[in-house]
Amino acid sequence: MHKRIIDWKDVADSYYDKSVSLAILILLFAFIVSPKIEVKPFKRVLKDIVSIDIPPEIKEKIKPPEETVKPVIEIVVEDDLDNEDDEDIEIVDTIEKTSLDPYEEIVSNILGNTSKFAVYENAPLPIKQVKPVYPEFAKKSGIQGEVILEVEVFTDGSVGAIEVVKSLMSGPGGLDEAAIKAVKQWEFSPAKSGGKPVACWVTFPVGFNLD
Repeated sequence: MHKRIIDWKDVADSYYDKSVSLAILILLFAFIVSPKIEVKPFKRVLKDIVSIDIPPEIKEKIKPPEETVKPVIEIVVEDDLDNEDDEDIEIVDTIEKTSLDPYEEIVSNILGNTSKFAVYENAPLPIKQVKPVYPEFAKKSGIQGEVILEVEVFTDGSVGAIEVVKSLMSGPGGLDEAAIKAVKQWEFSPAKSGGKPVACWVTFPVGFNLD
């Protein structure tokens, strides 16, 4: 069998024409697609600066700015004062002696300012109780039961703010108002934490019974 021999130069010549044609097509495509770039000519502008010398005759006519004269104030300090002048000086005592202890804890009794999460060991106990006045309308209507109040007790045992937790009869002349009016007159032995009185809130019922 006869074997055909192919020269590599013949193969290279066949690819050469194809590659040249492809390169020309790419260049034409890039030339058509690429934006047009316009180069503007640069204009050079020259400016002439001319210096003018002022003649001495005109210089003499120009007056220099006038200097402002600053006023001089004489301050006289008298070091030597007679005893008579000292007697005319009135000494005023504006600060009096005080017994205020800077380390003493100052507690302000402001209504509703006490934290409801105050921690105490001994709960407050009522030492003076005023019985609430039973409203006539509630008596005639046969309304009875308990009004549950949440009461703020200060460190001195006085009553602060009062909130109604469970209402029985609200409104003017109601049982809620009668209970609040009575408890405001109560006095407590304050709650204590570590042996010291602390302000806190305490919840208890106020009963109204027809019997």
